[in-house]
Amino acid sequence: MARFTTRVLLKGNPTYQDYEKLHRVMKAKGFSRVIQGSDNNYYWLPNAEYDRSGNLTLQQVHTDAAAAAGTVWTSCEILVTEGNCMWSGLEVATAAQAQAS
Repeated sequence: MARFTTRVLLKGNPTYQDYEKLHRVMKAKGFSRVIQGSDNNYYWLPNAEYDRSGNLTLQQVHTDAAAAAGTVWTSCEILVTEGNCMWSGLEVATAAQAQAS
């Protein structure tokens, strides 16, 4: 199963509400705003970054992210990477928050 990290930047002057809408449509496409560490804890990703795992291709994940972002904003920058990642300093999320994100 592949793991993807996706960054979506709404270009121009998006509001907090625009990003909240982006979070909702990305969740509906299978993306999460939290990531689970090898310590089994959950962590919030930086703003407008998303995690997704599955039997998917890089192209499929990009297509889904672009489709979701396109329902919120007309001009976006999208970056999708595949593979393992390492982090530090991320805020801990609860299991309930992970489920809701």
